[in-house]
Amino acid sequence: MFKLVRVTTVPVSLNVLLNGQLRFMNKFYKVLAVSSGPEEELIEVEKREGVPAIQVEMTRAITPIQDLKAVWQLYKLFKKEKPTLVHTHTPKAGTLGMLAAKLAGVPHRLHTVAGLPLLEAIGLKRSLLDIVEKITYRCATRIYPNSKGLYDIILAQGYCKLNKIQVIANGSSNGVDTSHFSPDQINNDQKKALRKELDLNDDDFVFIFIGRLVGDKGINELVSAFSSHRECRAVTSSTTYHSPLPTHKLLLIGSLEAHLDPLEPETLQEIESNPKILTVGFQKDVRPYLAISHALAFPSYREGFPNVVMQAGAMGLPSIVTDINGCNEIIIPNINGLIIPPKNSEALADAMQLLMDDTDLYQQLKSNAREKITSRFERQQVWDALLAEYQDLLKESGLSTSQS
Repeated sequence: MFKLVRVTTVPVSLNVLLNGQLRFMNKFYKVLAVSSGPEEELIEVEKREGVPAIQVEMTRAITPIQDLKAVWQLYKLFKKEKPTLVHTHTPKAGTLGMLAAKLAGVPHRLHTVAGLPLLEAIGLKRSLLDIVEKITYRCATRIYPNSKGLYDIILAQGYCKLNKIQVIANGSSNGVDTSHFSPDQINNDQKKALRKELDLNDDDFVFIFIGRLVGDKGINELVSAFSSHRECRAVTSSTTYHSPLPTHKLLLIGSLEAHLDPLEPETLQEIESNPKILTVGFQKDVRPYLAISHALAFPSYREGFPNVVMQAGAMGLPSIVTDINGCNEIIIPNINGLIIPPKNSEALADAMQLLMDDTDLYQQLKSNAREKITSRFERQQVWDALLAEYQDLLKESGLSTSQS
């Protein structure tokens, strides 16, 4: 049976971003998962996915000595296991994994691009990240951007040639399990209990954000926009209003990562002092929080193909997203959400206000939200397309998939 090694920088990517995919692929290949610690998260991967998980310490920061150690460990692992395919995810794992796989002579070296952090970098850091990105792509035999926008950016930047790059299915690294992310999964008693726990009133219009609470996720703009909402709204003939007018709340799901991309001090102060902003930290199961919310606000600066936008849509929520790759492929303006310019708190505030004010528009977006996900991004569609890609690669290199 052919061996397939999947590598991520941190185990949360295996546990969340690739949930279920390793178990599916293990039916066709002997799958091995590789990531850094902590060990208990790798054990969780082993139990859920039914594949061995090996720890190789990798960092998300620029750490040359640790990076060289990781390349050496990966090289030794690949020489020992002799995989036919090595497939990496996340930037650091991509660079280290592709370099080690090339040195070890792995025939099929595949890397999924789920975002380009370098797009927000400037100066010397941008130049360094450009070099690293090019090394990754030169060592890889195939590059899989998980959105059409990333595909265009990679080609425009000259990182790799056209014959080496492909988007799998309609985009996304793993799709979304629409039977799991479904409004039917959370009953009224669960919603009532959570509303009580969070002290939400029945007429509160709840905006939700899910993700890391860092600058490049647009949290500074989100908090500013939310806090600037007008209490009094002028009536126009084209707008139908809620009756009574709702109050608004902002629910932040995720952890602060002050060491990488800290929020502005005034943002942190507003989060702390504004009673309408609710923070609950990282949550393993976000479905109950989506079920009690009305709309996702996701003003990120850069993404690959954001799972949370698909998950929110599958739960029946319209989304406000920025006009960046991935987001603008999931959301169709005025069909299942709204698209605004990135880094624009005023446009975000207007969009949030519009969803609260215009009942007809809101209900239209809400009614389309789930179908626009189930028809394009169901998880099994992505898995089947990736499996077909693996099988095609083996056939092209003269390796019959029947041997596995």
